[in-house]
Amino acid sequence: MPRFDEPHLTRDGADVVAELKLTIAPQPALPPLVEPDAFPPVTNPSDDPLVALTHPGVVVLGNYHRAGWDAALAHTWLRAAALERLGRAVEALPDRFGLCVFDAWRPLPLQAELYESAYADPDLPPGFVSVPDADPTTPPPHLTGGTVDCSLTIDGIPLGLGAGFDDFTERARADVLEDDPGPNRELRRMLYWTMRQAGFILLDCEWWHFEYGTRRWAALTGNEPLFGPAQPPA
Repeated sequence: MPRFDEPHLTRDGADVVAELKLTIAPQPALPPLVEPDAFPPVTNPSDDPLVALTHPGVVVLGNYHRAGWDAALAHTWLRAAALERLGRAVEALPDRFGLCVFDAWRPLPLQAELYESAYADPDLPPGFVSVPDADPTTPPPHLTGGTVDCSLTIDGIPLGLGAGFDDFTERARADVLEDDPGPNRELRRMLYWTMRQAGFILLDCEWWHFEYGTRRWAALTGNEPLFGPAQPPA
């Protein structure tokens, strides 16, 4: 059975910064992060298409396909509007920095596979993997194509920022390093503010999980949800 912590496709950000003898400029602190109490339903979905996730500044890792999850696909897809904003984020980063993407659009069978595996652990708190809801008005975030799991790169090296992708522990909370000065704190802050300024919102319990046009995005920004369930082109 595939594992959530495999394959290891990142290196610890602090280790890479030290190895390359880089200095990370202090970044603005994260704001208070909250999870909305309720999410509006999708009532007027956009027809913005899913497109292949490609950009010269983005390393596409495809974690679930590489790890061998049964329903994972070889290609990585994102809504065109979300990809345009991801491009803005890459272009706003300092020299030598880029982004890597662990996962983006996720088919419902993969959402179900991940959910069932994660919550086979009865002690895992809710929120790390969304319920695989087939209702088109209440789709899980990744099914919409408006969600991207990502991190920074330096010189093309994908970084784990104090915790790896799909680390279902307190270390994954985006703000857990706020009182722990060091490169990974500044890198998490850089990632947050770069993605936020490009129009994405963050899931508070996962430093890598960003959304645009989803029900969570709508709840946090005061907009209507843009995206219902998506399918890649035939």
